[in-house]
Amino acid sequence: MKRSLIILLLVAIGILPSLGQDLPTDFLSVEFHKERRDLVREKMPTNAVAVFFANPVRNRANDVDYIYHQDPNFYYLTGYKEPHAVLMIFKEDQEGPDGTYNEIIFIQPRNAMAELWTGRRLGVGGVKDKLKFNQVFNNTEFEAYNIDFSKFDKVLFYDFFNDVRNTATNGDLYDLIASFKKKSGYPTEGALDIESKANNLDTETLDQIMRDLRGIKTEEELDLLRKAVDISCIAQAEVMKAMKPGLSEREVQGIHEFIFKKYQSEYEGYPSIVGEGHNGCILHYIENYKPQISSDKMILMDLGAEYHGYTADVTRTIPVDGKFSKEEKAIYDLVYKAQEAAIQACKPGVNISRDLNNAIAKRIINEGLVELGIIDSVNQRHLYYPHGLGHHIGLDVHDKGNYEYLEPNMAITIEPGIYIPEGANCDEKWWGIAVRIEDDVLITEDGFELLSDLAPRTSEEIEELMKQPSPLDAFVLPDLDKKE
Repeated sequence: MKRSLIILLLVAIGILPSLGQDLPTDFLSVEFHKERRDLVREKMPTNAVAVFFANPVRNRANDVDYIYHQDPNFYYLTGYKEPHAVLMIFKEDQEGPDGTYNEIIFIQPRNAMAELWTGRRLGVGGVKDKLKFNQVFNNTEFEAYNIDFSKFDKVLFYDFFNDVRNTATNGDLYDLIASFKKKSGYPTEGALDIESKANNLDTETLDQIMRDLRGIKTEEELDLLRKAVDISCIAQAEVMKAMKPGLSEREVQGIHEFIFKKYQSEYEGYPSIVGEGHNGCILHYIENYKPQISSDKMILMDLGAEYHGYTADVTRTIPVDGKFSKEEKAIYDLVYKAQEAAIQACKPGVNISRDLNNAIAKRIINEGLVELGIIDSVNQRHLYYPHGLGHHIGLDVHDKGNYEYLEPNMAITIEPGIYIPEGANCDEKWWGIAVRIEDDVLITEDGFELLSDLAPRTSEEIEELMKQPSPLDAFVLPDLDKKE
């Protein structure tokens, strides 16, 4: 009774959250999402249904959850950013009480009290109006919804990892998955036996369909991706001007992320990597915890802004004091030489691993390491360059896409690196030197476009930019240890 009274009062005085808030206007269009669903349908086998689930809500601690991030496939196909939802796309038209339909979505319902605490919801009316779905139902209706999955030759979906919490809310993601499993005849003994069962459940085909689609970017996607890349590059350039000994790794991270937010980037595309000296030898070093960076070290900065869902991935490695030492410059210029050669070779029909990495980047790096006396021969096995050359970028930082051959409108990274940890089997003058240079590249009809050209790449360009003053030079906060 008290709860209902509170809601009525909120409605009466007009402070319930509304759907009319100001928002940016450059999100993916409704037409984009519909076209993507139509293309999924086109690629599906005959008499099939594809089932997509929203991402789960993740608990951070006690009654605090992590900031929600929608499943990229779900967002790509719907534009819906809320949890506890399921989308079904049918190959052929289905007959319903109100006529035929070929897609249906179940979403979380409007809830005045929940929206007061955690934000606005579209609800059925909002999804129909703003996302232009015709068949929209509350997620609480999915359990009773009459759908016979056995009539389809194929039920396409991504398998489950059994890591979804069962909340007290009816129709949550846990309930949606449980209802789907019951309706579809999902094996009770678990996911490992699905493919050996004589049934119509298919957990492989859908991922290939999404790789084919998401690996080739539309102009609408590229507009957002270019913004994400430009934001990330501007941050790298500003940090080069602001860099000085005594900053902490976390401060450097903060400068990057402040600039992301200044440009209305919603998130970081992945945990920011800021590693000084030997910390840069840890490929995914995300602690960023060193309290003071040293003047005689380099700092590796791998950060990417996520703008309206699309994620850049840009890495620069710079000398903390603004000047590369002889050894640092030798390693940096070698990595740059390998990267530039690989970038210049980018074009349709090229294979990332065989042609760009093995034949170009790895060969140049190994020849250079021999010349510097760090390894004995070009065929020597070592871990100084332990990762691949690149990957797709988009709605995921390691985006879905095919890797056999490059095609026009693929967006990829080119990111060779050399990492020489303390105690390595070489002259100790090289120890603690870690360099990665990562740029974002768009494959065009006859070559490439370097997307990340706003951040200096050569050692000379970096040193020159680092001479410039930064507006942050005058930004000094009180010392917490000297409060009076």
